[in-house]
Amino acid sequence: MHGKPPPEPDSSSIRAPLDPDLLQAAVEASGEAILITSADVAGSGFRIVYANPAFTQMTGYALEEVLRQSPRLLQGPETDPDVLARMGSALAAGTSFQGEAINYRKDGSTYAVEWLITPVRDAAGEVTHWVSAQRDVTARHQAEAHQRLLVRELHHRVRNTLTTVQAIMSATVRSSPTMSEFQHAFAGRMTSLANTHALLTEDRIQAVLFDDLLRAELQPHENGLPARIKLQGPTVELPSELAVPIGMAVHELTTNAAKYGALAEYDGRVEVTWWVLTEPDGQRLRWEWNEHDGPPVALPTREGFGSRLLQRVLTDQIQAVVAIAFEPDGLRVTVDVPLPAAPEPGAALQP
Repeated sequence: MHGKPPPEPDSSSIRAPLDPDLLQAAVEASGEAILITSADVAGSGFRIVYANPAFTQMTGYALEEVLRQSPRLLQGPETDPDVLARMGSALAAGTSFQGEAINYRKDGSTYAVEWLITPVRDAAGEVTHWVSAQRDVTARHQAEAHQRLLVRELHHRVRNTLTTVQAIMSATVRSSPTMSEFQHAFAGRMTSLANTHALLTEDRIQAVLFDDLLRAELQPHENGLPARIKLQGPTVELPSELAVPIGMAVHELTTNAAKYGALAEYDGRVEVTWWVLTEPDGQRLRWEWNEHDGPPVALPTREGFGSRLLQRVLTDQIQAVVAIAFEPDGLRVTVDVPLPAAPEPGAALQP
């Protein structure tokens, strides 16, 4: 025997009004800003008759500062008039409205707000008040703007990467006497390019620290001897447009040192020192590559890909000034690179 099913709840009891004190406590505790205005469109217009603590916290206004004021005190030059017009049409028709706009806090700062405005009607069906539930969605807007920025950066980087790969392949073909040498050199250069992009991908602002770029190439050549690899300089962030060509240059210098220079000798050493110079036309990164205690330095009999990269790619792509000296103690390369101007605070988050 299953017995009788429980009786259906009485719908009238469900709709029974709650204690007004309980309703007010719930609204006061709400995490969303709640604003209640009058519905006097013909007279003095909408006036604020209630605001909960979440509203005063979001706007910076105290309750007594907004009571009997028009909600327009939250609007300003960046508030979209089209959104206000659509809202006005909906309220004039007595219907709910949902939208987003830029509002202004008491201190003049802006925030993005999402509204849901609904009418309160009396027994005759006339609108007596409007209840507006509001949410600060500034963080969401910033995240969306940053996402759009990343997508644009990705498209730009893919195009640049494909161009770089094509240039590397063509130059490697010209500088490789055999197919085996081409395959080995091209694979190494692609690995270096991939490592640079991996460093860029790990960083939220799509930049690479210069010393991280150097360590990624040079650390595999550590042999336990003191000062085998010495890096010295300030913290410098390289955006992707600088990181890729500089990363390729460091790879070529490292490869050359491992084959023919200081890193080909057990006691050989490589020192990289860098500075940031402030000049009238902006900041510049100057870095020096110095090899010591390697085999005797001889002038190259032909210009290889590495020399072309240092002398042409760095110069053409990032307007670097490159100086190469074949000193008795080892190769010395000085590179002077213009650094981009620092962005304004929040610029990366603009849509």
